Amino acid sequence: QVQLVESGGGLVEAGGSLRLSCAASGRTFRSYAVGWFRQAPGKERELIAAVSTIAWSTNYADSVKGRFTISRDNARNTVYLQMDSLKPEDTATYYCAARLSTSPALVTMRGEYNYWGQGTQVTVSS
Repeated sequence: QVQLVESGGGLVEAGGSLRLSCAASGRTFRSYAVGWFRQAPGKERELIAAVSTIAWSTNYADSVKGRFTISRDNARNTVYLQMDSLKPEDTATYYCAARLSTSPALVTMRGEYNYWGQGTQVTVSS
């Protein structure tokens, strides 16, 4: 079991930066694959970044490659999403999700994630 809490969202102008945090309970967080999702009004929730266990492999949606960076600090039970060069189209509610994993493989399917945070709102003005 793991509980996730996102923070760091807010209002920012286009071109600015935000750093989202996903804090997890438990001392076995290193065994969880983690992903960041976002959902804009009227749209499907989409995976934008993921990090695996062990090897810490990462994957990004094409829309955020080169601008967003996912990282994890297992000692602090926290995963981060650094967002730079933000665009108005990045406006959405951002969620972190986790799945217990025994392999270094990335988890890229929404339905594979077992645990979800409540989300944090990111609004990028033009």
